[in-house]
Amino acid sequence: MTTPDPRVPRVELTGVAKHYGPVRALHDVSLTVHAGEITCVLGDNGAGKSTLIKIIAGLHRHDAGTLRIDGEEVPGGLASPRDALDRGIATVYQDLAVVSLMPVWRNFFLGSEPRTGVRPFRRLDVAHMRATTRAALLHMGIDLPDVDRPIGTLSGGQRQCVAIARAVHFGARTLVLDEPTAALGVRQSGVVLRYVAAARERGLGVVLITHNPHHAHLVGDRFMLLRHGTTTGMYGLADISLEALTREMAGGEELDALHHELLRR
Repeated sequence: MTTPDPRVPRVELTGVAKHYGPVRALHDVSLTVHAGEITCVLGDNGAGKSTLIKIIAGLHRHDAGTLRIDGEEVPGGLASPRDALDRGIATVYQDLAVVSLMPVWRNFFLGSEPRTGVRPFRRLDVAHMRATTRAALLHMGIDLPDVDRPIGTLSGGQRQCVAIARAVHFGARTLVLDEPTAALGVRQSGVVLRYVAAARERGLGVVLITHNPHHAHLVGDRFMLLRHGTTTGMYGLADISLEALTREMAGGEELDALHHELLRR
């Protein structure tokens, strides 16, 4: 496999649209994800964030527009999540898709378990999985001494960090994170954002889906605002302040109109 040119966007959507019957979920949406950058996609519920994730993750195909991965157009879109993984795109959803009662190392390799021995006596290579999980977590700066713990006993932030480390270990070049801090407190959110930034430092292109402008502005390099399935703004970090980002996400002119209405009352 040839090494992708770092100057070429990892993922590029141009004029993408998606309809579910008469419902327009996305219309003329464009997004560029570069290596070593975090692109934040912000929007309230119903903005189209979930549909955008599904297109990038290979769950749904787009109806119009183009999708390019490492500069190569993918006609009709990705065929499946496996197709996305094979092209270096890993998606970490809010529910994380972990088995709570299984140990950390088993969840780390879930679906990709290495085996040892000869047929018909092949068995799971538990020692290798334990050691590799521990080393991979440490490589991301995650010090988790006991990888035999059931993953359900970890905090929400720790589980998110394990999922990020797993994606990096299995060769993801583009990491899509679906609201990773939505159900977390301030301290745990900070832990997760630290490892999101660590993934960027490892050279991954990161897509951070969030409705929290404070978290986005803390780690983001680029910001795309979605509202009712359309792009309402695209900014670089130097182009927009936290206050302006919060205002744009809240509706800008609509917020001003509401403010004046309340003042009149």
